[in-house]
Formats: sequence, structure tokens, C-alpha cells
Amino acid sequence: MTRFLIALFIQDPQNTEDPTVRERYGFLGNTAGILCNLILFAAKFAAGSFSGSIAIIADAFNNLSDLSSNGISLLGFKLSNKPADDEHPFGHGRLEYLSGLVVSFIIILVGIEFIQSSVQRILHPGAVELNAAILVILGLTILIKLWMSLFYKKISVLIHSVAVKANSRDSLNDALITGAALLSLTVSKLTSLALDGYIGLALALFILYTGIGMTKEILDPLLGQPPDPVLVKKIEDILMSYEEIIGTHDLIVHNYGPGRVIASVHAEVPAGSDFLKIHDTIDLAERKIAEELRIRFVIHMDPVNTGDERTRELLAVTQDLAAQINGSLSIHDFRIVPGETHTNLVFDLVVPHSFKESGEKKLKDELSAALKSVDPSLFAVVTIDRSFV
Repeated sequence: MTRFLIALFIQDPQNTEDPTVRERYGFLGNTAGILCNLILFAAKFAAGSFSGSIAIIADAFNNLSDLSSNGISLLGFKLSNKPADDEHPFGHGRLEYLSGLVVSFIIILVGIEFIQSSVQRILHPGAVELNAAILVILGLTILIKLWMSLFYKKISVLIHSVAVKANSRDSLNDALITGAALLSLTVSKLTSLALDGYIGLALALFILYTGIGMTKEILDPLLGQPPDPVLVKKIEDILMSYEEIIGTHDLIVHNYGPGRVIASVHAEVPAGSDFLKIHDTIDLAERKIAEELRIRFVIHMDPVNTGDERTRELLAVTQDLAAQINGSLSIHDFRIVPGETHTNLVFDLVVPHSFKESGEKKLKDELSAALKSVDPSLFAVVTIDRSFV
């Protein structure tokens, strides 16, 4: 069914990096969601009203909130595909994340509302009814929600969308919620146990937990998260495939929405190389990354003195001492400035992004002392740098 819908409504479905194709996927997924949730709301509300079950009525209004969430996601996909303008030179891609954030807030509010309703049902139990028609309705809604979850998951994988992924999880939750509501009806019918309110409360807490988890997941790219290690490896492999590039550091990746990535890196090149040849290599590397990974890429050239034996020797000593202090430390832009009485070792010391600023001075002093223990004439001129990958 999913493949049929994709083939029917989306042209060039494999070209998911194309913003227009992504928008079509978003339109297809959310339109299907609006239609299905509208049908499910009507069916569950009828079943809940006839049975008198607060759990089923709460589940029906959960589908109504899903319908509004689909509308918000649909709007988010449409707006996120707007071209860049004077106020937003990086485009509007992050609006897709914001639409997913609104969906997660709606889920949290629904969870809070269900908690209140379920507590009231626990305090004031009511009789519930169960017949074949209600069983059929709830059974069909479970199957529909399971299909919707798989449908959304397929689309989210194809277009790498956290908003659609949120819809997939929400649909799976709905199937579990309806199943639990059906269980409470059955148990209440077969026994004297009034489980409706308790099942409703458990479902409400589960909805609340899901909404909070979704909020965190969607906030991560908005706040700025480390890039995918697979993407980092691809960038490094492309850069190191050029003979003239002997090392890289300070890779920074900025995400302005799905398919809208801007990145920069420092590429180390031999100091004695022909400037025009190196510049041409850098241009080629930038163009290759842009074409293969669809990233706007900027490379800064860092000349490295590879021909001086003393520089190589002191670099190895400094790297070894840094590793003894902390295995996560690394060094780049290393150079020496010899003098009559002492030699300055000038370099950047890279620390993890979680390293506390309050510990920077202590780290510099510790490494300086370690170098002086090797040779009192060595002075470390250290600049603390941070890794963002």
C-alpha cells in the first residue's frame, strides 16, 4: 500500500534530496494522516459514547489532536521549502523542526488532559458496555494506526524527517493506547473490576512520556547537535583522498534544516607547496563535497612545516605529553619559534566540547610544566580549541 501511494502521488520518488520531492512526501504523509485520523476520531468517539468508556473517548480526542498535528506538519513542510530571503539567508528549513515541536507540545497537553479525566473516572467509576460492533471498530482502528506508523516510518527514513518520525511514533502509541482501552473494556465486562480509569491514567502517562521524549529529540537539531559520525567520516575520506591535503581539523557542521547543511574545516597542507596548485586542490575538494554530500563547504588552508626535523621531533614530544594528561586531547597548527635563551612552542590544543572552561588554565599549566620537565628552555604558547564533532 505504501509503495503504491508513493508511486501514485510522487514523481521521481528516489530523488529525496530535492526539496520539492521532500515537500511532496510531507504532503502525502500528512494528507493521509488527516483523512485517517478524521475517520478514527469519529469511529472511536461513537464507540466511546456507546460504551461509556473514558479511555476510548480520551483515545478519540487523541486522534483529533493527531489530525491537528498533521495539519501543522503539512504547513511546516510547505513553509520550510520557501526560498531564502533577506531576513533568512539560510532558508526556512528549520520550520520543519518547529512544526514537529508544536506536535510534541500538543501530545503533552493531551496527556495532561487525559490524566485529569482518568483520575475523575477512578474517583467516580462508571459502567461500561461492550458489544460486537465496538470490538470491530476498535480492532479496525488498531490495524489502521499500525499501518500509519509503518507508513510514516517509511517516509521518515526516505526523507530523513524528524517531524514525520514523530508522527510514526505517535501512531504506534495510538495503536497501543487503543489496544489497552480494548483490554480494559473486556476485563470490565468479564469481571467486576473497574479498570477503565486506571487504564486511562496509564495511557495518559504514556502519552505524556512520549511527548516529552519527542520534544527533546526535536530540540536537539534546533539547539545544535554533533553531526552524524557517518557524515564526518565521508567528509574526512573525501578530503584525505587528495595527496596535497595531509590532515584536517576544526570541522564544524551547521544544520539549517533537512538538506540544508553548511560546513567548514581547516585542511593542513605542506608549507612549501605551490600556492596555486594547493588552491586548485581546495576548490576541487569543496566542489566534490558539495556534489556528493550536498553540503555548502568552505575549506581554510593551514600550511604545515613538514621539512623541519626539529619541529617534527618537538611535535611528537608534545603530542605524547598531551595524551598522557588526557587521551582525548589533540594538537594542530604546531610551530616553533627558536630564540637565544628559549624556544616557543606555539600550537592549538583541542579539548572535547564538554570540557569546562574553568579547567583550561590548569590544563595549560600542566602541559607547560610537562614540557619544561623535558627541556627547561621550552615555553608553551597554547590556544585552547574545542571539537564540535
